[in-house]
Amino acid sequence: QVQLVESGGGLVQAEGSLRLSCAASGLTFGTSVMGWFRQAPGKEREFVAAIGWSGIAKYYADSVKGRFTISRDNAKNTVWLQMISLKREDTAVYYCAAAKGVWVLARVARTTAYDYWGQGTQVTVSA
Repeated sequence: QVQLVESGGGLVQAEGSLRLSCAASGLTFGTSVMGWFRQAPGKEREFVAAIGWSGIAKYYADSVKGRFTISRDNAKNTVWLQMISLKREDTAVYYCAAAKGVWVLARVARTTAYDYWGQGTQVTVSA
């Protein structure tokens, strides 16, 4: 049974930082493309960042580029999202996702590319 468990969310002031973690089990983590998505109230789930098997290939949404950093440790079956200079518009539930198969840049930003999802962790950025 595949499990993705996010942690690290919380309430933070604007311009603050948070580090989200996603612990994976039940899948071949080392050959899974990992992604972070977020969903704000009343909005569709949107892509935030993705990382390939080795951690070299990375892709970010324009809205977070330069502020968020995705990383992974295959020995720990964990992927992180370091977030700095947070803005109120970053407020959302953040979801970790895993995709079987190889990195395809044209697909990694699509929710349909991912096979497994976590339950999400709330990030709230206050003024």
